[in-house]
Amino acid sequence: MARDGDRPYDLIVAKWPQPDAQGDPQAKAELDWVTRLIGELRSARTELNVPPSAKLNLFAGDADAVTAARLDSQFATLLRMARLESIQLSSFAGSGAAQVVVDGATYALPLEGVIDLDAEKSRLAKAIAAAEKDRDSLAARLGNPAFAERAKPEAVVKAREDHDARAAEAERLSAALARLG
Repeated sequence: MARDGDRPYDLIVAKWPQPDAQGDPQAKAELDWVTRLIGELRSARTELNVPPSAKLNLFAGDADAVTAARLDSQFATLLRMARLESIQLSSFAGSGAAQVVVDGATYALPLEGVIDLDAEKSRLAKAIAAAEKDRDSLAARLGNPAFAERAKPEAVVKAREDHDARAAEAERLSAALARLG
């Protein structure tokens, strides 16, 4: 047991030890890639109303050697976190698949038999039309000089924000529809 006189400083004012560890840039790059891939796959599933319980097959087309190695080393994590059944290093030849691109590789999640593709395409088309109609209506209002002159500044700002939000929603939904092929 040490006494107070045995330390060069009081314990209560001692500094925290400084770690001397160095980060591994390759490990960081791989984890960033895994995070982006899982995020893109989850977003695609959500946008297309894929049931959370559905386990899908993943096809990795255009995968270079680095991507193939990452898919191999992160296989278990990807299966669990992205709710996958399997991962194949080949392009998906069929249609009706959600597609995402991460770091130059195209990933496809076949959805035939998982969701009603025609109903989902119809739903997305209707949602795109509604978002575009709202966006165009707000653009016409903002383009009217009388609105900009007579409306309160807060109303003009709100209309611009709503226009930007509807434009972004239309783009997001169009991308989701394009993913279905």
